[in-house]
Amino acid sequence: MQLSQYSDYDAIGLAELVRQREVTPKELKNAAIEGIAKVNPKLNAIVNVLSEQADQEIDTGLPDGPFKGVPFLIKELVLHAAGVPTSMGSRLASGITFPHDSELMARFRKAGLVTVGTTTTPELGYGATTESLLYGATYNPWNLAHSPGGSSGGSGAAVAAGIVPFAHANDGGGSIRVPASCNGLVGLKPTRGRVPTGPDYGEPLNGLGIEFALTRSVRDAAALLDAVAGPDPGCYAWAESPKRPYRDEISSPPQRLRIAWTAKPASGVPVDQECLDILYETVKLCEELGHEMVEAAPVFDNDLHMLATLRLWTANLTNWANGVARALNRTPSEENLESAIFACYRYGQTITTAEFLEALDIQNMVSRSVGRFFTEYDVMLSPTAARTPLPLGELNANAPGIDAKQWTEQNFTYAAFTNLFNTTGQPAISLPLGESSDGLPIGMQFAGRFADEATLLRLAAQLEQARPWKDRRPVVHVASDRP
Repeated sequence: MQLSQYSDYDAIGLAELVRQREVTPKELKNAAIEGIAKVNPKLNAIVNVLSEQADQEIDTGLPDGPFKGVPFLIKELVLHAAGVPTSMGSRLASGITFPHDSELMARFRKAGLVTVGTTTTPELGYGATTESLLYGATYNPWNLAHSPGGSSGGSGAAVAAGIVPFAHANDGGGSIRVPASCNGLVGLKPTRGRVPTGPDYGEPLNGLGIEFALTRSVRDAAALLDAVAGPDPGCYAWAESPKRPYRDEISSPPQRLRIAWTAKPASGVPVDQECLDILYETVKLCEELGHEMVEAAPVFDNDLHMLATLRLWTANLTNWANGVARALNRTPSEENLESAIFACYRYGQTITTAEFLEALDIQNMVSRSVGRFFTEYDVMLSPTAARTPLPLGELNANAPGIDAKQWTEQNFTYAAFTNLFNTTGQPAISLPLGESSDGLPIGMQFAGRFADEATLLRLAAQLEQARPWKDRRPVVHVASDRP
């Protein structure tokens, strides 16, 4: 199968070709491996190429799932596949493997997906750009001087460049939505408790961390969520099940929605004018589609919210680093952790039990305020990020003297709109609804009520139809003839 043909399909399209026997899973797998060889030297998005393992999966016989034979990539963080190294972007964790699949990995396999590789992440996933000392920078396929975002930047770059139609990603503060914005993709962060994180994690980052994927089409996001959603054995909290499959939901447009929109992050940081321009265009588009648009935003204490975020992220990061160190008989230090991450590790060691519990109380207060706001609105719209994709090197985890608070503030100054919905656990999606004057993608974020992915996906499908993005392709792409 030619790469130009392969990359023209989304995952549902490729699965249909397999069902119709127009192409074999092995042919699709070979196309993905060929795509990796062609573009990854420019992107540095793939960590491990799993060609032989993929062949074994295919030869053994793939499950008859909705995505049978479709090539797939997994981010090397939280989710893990049996026997596949997962460094978490860190020298400290380099080489660690798990003897079993996580539940989500098992569900990806059951859906018929063929895993052809693993993707890059910043160290321990704490960064809005994907640049690590272990692997170096991952490059944005739209402009190699810019970041693909983080922490799922490797998956984002790979999907945008056509290596696979979608890839695993996760989101503890914007790590699905920011790479979606940077790479011109669909980035759905599901509701807390919608997608399983077990058996090794209960609620990653005390509920801030959510597992899912980056996709090129809304229908792929809907169908993949159908395939993997639902509680896993032993979990103690999960989101209410949908009334019907998400794939069915997107077959009809939403009813008239009351959508709040804002151009102002709660932190008050400035927003790039080009991001604002796309926001205003999106507000107008939604009005043209019949929705009621109201400029409004929830009110909460942002300083306290950022304090809680700092404590929860650093405490969890310290716990992760200690767990990895015990498993590999290593000691966390400046020799195996980047400057900012080591500062976060040390800060996490100082947090008292009372301070940690206070952080959870702050999260609760913020969630209650936002929850009351959403009793008046169906959806909230904002830019996904405060700026267009950053130049590589601007978010520098190895800046001399950087401390935990500075690193946290730098990341959430850029990802200024996303973190709130990790706190509340609400679903949120970034859609590729615009681009900058120099051709870089700009995403818009839509957040929905808790457990209401259905409304978000119906709206997303309506917007995809009104402003199609399927034919936009970056400079670095598997089907490109450019050198």
